[in-house]
Amino acid sequence: MKIAITGNIGSGKSTFSRFVIEAGYPVLFADDISKYILESDEKVIELIIKEFGKQSYINQKPNKDFLAKEVFNDLGKLHKLESILHPRVFNTIEKSTKELLKKHKIVFTEAALIYEADMEKMFDYVVLITSERELRLKRKISAGLTEDDFLKREHNQYPEVEKMKRADFIFSNNSTIEDLKSKFNFLCITLGLN
Repeated sequence: MKIAITGNIGSGKSTFSRFVIEAGYPVLFADDISKYILESDEKVIELIIKEFGKQSYINQKPNKDFLAKEVFNDLGKLHKLESILHPRVFNTIEKSTKELLKKHKIVFTEAALIYEADMEKMFDYVVLITSERELRLKRKISAGLTEDDFLKREHNQYPEVEKMKRADFIFSNNSTIEDLKSKFNFLCITLGLN
């Protein structure tokens, strides 16, 4: 069984993923895979430098501040970056999932852009973590993100109401961590994992 965990910025999907790991199930993190590809795939590095210029990398490391400024201010550039990264991220998720399913009966993948990147068909179920906007903003600001950066990232995500129409499971995260954990436990019972 392949399950996606998604949610807009600051919703609590990483906290939910932590519960999954604590319960002993494998989780693939699309963000981490994307960062790894950005840092180590020579073809990707070449394409990004060609597209965004030499300042995209400093000492063979991605210049994340520069790239973030470039793509979050220009939808065309964001789509260009995604067109370079997404196919490779999907491919890695598919291969890793196949490997993990040899040893585990269930594999989770955490990815913010399940719907935006048209990934939902890769999974048996999609779990959506939702949260009130002010609460999401507060969480990200306390984690060190500026309100401006929050708004730019949120702007590139579908509204929660759109995602709610498509998700298989919807868990709101407007209360305590314990409350969210109880929703994870409910998911386990529903899927027959316990």
